Amino acid sequence: MSNVHEEISKHSKKQHEIVKTFLTLENQRESFIAEAVSLAKEDLPFSVDQINIVTKQINELARNGIAPTRKIVTPDMVIEYAKRGKQ
Repeated sequence: MSNVHEEISKHSKKQHEIVKTFLTLENQRESFIAEAVSLAKEDLPFSVDQINIVTKQINELARNGIAPTRKIVTPDMVIEYAKRGKQ
């Protein structure tokens, strides 16, 4: 009986770690997006490279089935979002 309990505990702990990692990555991604949008609103150069590095890490994590996937961000997406915020 304790083997089953240990396995359930181990599985639960692993899922908890995945969720914690996802939340950390999601916060990083949102920060990079906010920075890119801010630069785009000022018509300054920006990059989506860091956003997409984190996005790929999130999507890799999602292969475990517990974390959601995120879309790769294009420069056009950032510009479009920045324009909506200017109006």
